[in-house]
Amino acid sequence: MAKLTVKDMDFKGKIVIMRVDFNVPLDKKTGDITDDTRIKEAMPTIKYVLEKGAKKLILMSHLGRPDGKVVDSLRMNPVAKKLSQILGEDVEKLDDCVGDEIKKKIDASPKKVILLENLRFHAEEEAGDEKFAKQLASLADIYVNDAFGTAHRAHASTTVIAKFLPACLGFLIEKEVKYLSSALSPQKPYVVILGGAKVSDKIDVISSLMQRADKFLIGGAMAYTFLKSKGEDVGASRVEADKLDVARDILKKAESKKIKIVLPIDHLVIDNLENPKVKNIVDKIPAGFLGVDIGPKTVELFKKELSDAKTVLWNGPVGIFEKDDYAKGTEALAKCLADLKQATVIVGGGDSASAAKKFKVADKLSHVSTGGGASLEFLEGKALPGIAIIPDKK
Repeated sequence: MAKLTVKDMDFKGKIVIMRVDFNVPLDKKTGDITDDTRIKEAMPTIKYVLEKGAKKLILMSHLGRPDGKVVDSLRMNPVAKKLSQILGEDVEKLDDCVGDEIKKKIDASPKKVILLENLRFHAEEEAGDEKFAKQLASLADIYVNDAFGTAHRAHASTTVIAKFLPACLGFLIEKEVKYLSSALSPQKPYVVILGGAKVSDKIDVISSLMQRADKFLIGGAMAYTFLKSKGEDVGASRVEADKLDVARDILKKAESKKIKIVLPIDHLVIDNLENPKVKNIVDKIPAGFLGVDIGPKTVELFKKELSDAKTVLWNGPVGIFEKDDYAKGTEALAKCLADLKQATVIVGGGDSASAAKKFKVADKLSHVSTGGGASLEFLEGKALPGIAIIPDKK
């Protein structure tokens, strides 16, 4: 059953409170926002609510991990500034998110758009506290959830608040669900690219995707755990020693289901992560060296395996892409995906989304998710509390 969305609500003359995901990266020295993608992704819903005659729109988000304490470097001020620029009108930013003073300031404000202070300055937010959720709900007439990045958390502002107000989803969550659902009922051939550091982070998603995928291309540090589990030497590369049996089980299960698992056949290796003096491309990793990227043969192999794909899910870089010296594999892969005109290409948030942006291909892919953890849990087939709580359409 489809959930209620903003298109099902009458906003005319109403005060609307909207959960957005403005947990944006900040420059440690200047405090400036370094990537405003999440703010821009919320714009369609923000503009729609305003265009439909809302009296006021209250936006709420967390920023960073203040752990229930006020942390000045994690105040929402830079977000308010950037939001005003993008929206083209002044946004009033308040110094807290609940209480009588906040309610009075909202009522007295001449501004249409108001941004509350960081929700996670209150420990009750992450605890899913009902009293805190009621205080937030008391500020408005309608609740909108458009924060996909936190939809897998049963927090006060993402889930509990929906018990106390008429509630619906925004366009961003609707779009996320549409594209991620296409990875649960994909057009074939369906290829999954998995990278990143840990097998342990992806066990559940691998098990779920094995019911649908035709092949897996595995890179990043997690590939070394798989290679080691097959008895291959991986030198000093990062390996999860306690997950070797898990990796072996996944390989056996894939073989029995006739699912192809493609591992790197060559590697960029270095002698030291902190201060490398030697850097080589090798087929077999020698003792004392560690892999930091896939090599050119693996890039070509992955491209070949992707050539006939109709659906691709990419979750995790295939090297330490943040460092340009170790980014060639991830860059080549990102550009290959951008050229797959016949395929629906979905990027599962997190570092993969950062890589797609870094290599300037994000706008050439079908969908780049704004939520790493949320997208993984969705793909594992789990119900996301922030979506499940929203009423179904009648």
